[in-house]
Amino acid sequence: MRNWIFITARLSLICVLLVVLAGSVVRMTGSGMGCPDWPKCFGYLIPPTERSQLEWAPDRSFEKGQVIIRNDALWVAQTNFTTTAEYNETQWAEYTKHDYAHFNALHTWTEFINRLLGAISGIPVFLTFFLSFFWIRKSIFIPLLATAILFLLGFEAWLGKVVVDGNLIPGQITIHMLGALAIVALILTLLSRLRRDGEQAPIFTEKHFKRFLTIAILLSLTQIILGTQVREEVDAISKALSGLNRSGWIDQLPIIFKVHRSFSLLLVFVNAALVVMNFMRFEPIREVYWMGVLVFLEVISGIVLAYAGLPAAMQPVHLMFSFLIFSLQAYVWLRSRRSTSLSL
Repeated sequence: MRNWIFITARLSLICVLLVVLAGSVVRMTGSGMGCPDWPKCFGYLIPPTERSQLEWAPDRSFEKGQVIIRNDALWVAQTNFTTTAEYNETQWAEYTKHDYAHFNALHTWTEFINRLLGAISGIPVFLTFFLSFFWIRKSIFIPLLATAILFLLGFEAWLGKVVVDGNLIPGQITIHMLGALAIVALILTLLSRLRRDGEQAPIFTEKHFKRFLTIAILLSLTQIILGTQVREEVDAISKALSGLNRSGWIDQLPIIFKVHRSFSLLLVFVNAALVVMNFMRFEPIREVYWMGVLVFLEVISGIVLAYAGLPAAMQPVHLMFSFLIFSLQAYVWLRSRRSTSLSL
């Protein structure tokens, strides 16, 4: 049973990171409203591939909840029926949660894959929740953590619906991101608690190293929040100035972009200090070196975004580097927290 819960928890972590990556691709391609309803997509379990599937036609069967686009609006079938030669308004109700009535096959399927990955991630998370209760006699924290992870995943799914219903509400997208970070942190905490019986030795670290590591984690969280705010501003500019080339979007960004860019210098300094302290340790921590590499790559990707005209393909790369940095920092912090503090 022990091995099974380790497997499901690790799969949960991988799935959540894949969902984050897929979500970033959705935003990169502007596919957030590819499915204008939730949880289905245009009222279908498997979304349409052609515009003709969303148009009214005589002698065609519709099921309750399926959607058509008519007169630049979405219309929802009220019952199961087969159309006659004339359009019958009583069979349809206008979709009123938002007025976004467009179809783009690429956007629809990009958003659908994102949702599918989210649904798949629920499987290992639920299995971890179920298996955690076999540990209840050893530690109540294991089922509590697994329950919190399952609850947060459900909250993220609900928030996804709210975001779609509100046509990509800016502030709630940031909350969506913070929820994903919280899930990653809880899964790593769960794995750390499971290892307490000696499967993996703790990392012995000095007090000042732990302090710098804590600061690094807080800085990473702050930088991710700032980056998400910048991304929301980019989305707003892309909608308002759709005719402007992407290279011109940077000049339109508010002060938060400069704050985000300047804040990265502090992040680099703290992580560089961690790498130096790690190099001077009797037993260096391998993961800290990986943190340094990822911070370097994160900075490079940020420079490319800022000075190469915000290339779309670099956006998910930039986000994933930040998530991996946070994950490694949290992993090392959790393992070092189990050790006896040493002082120089």
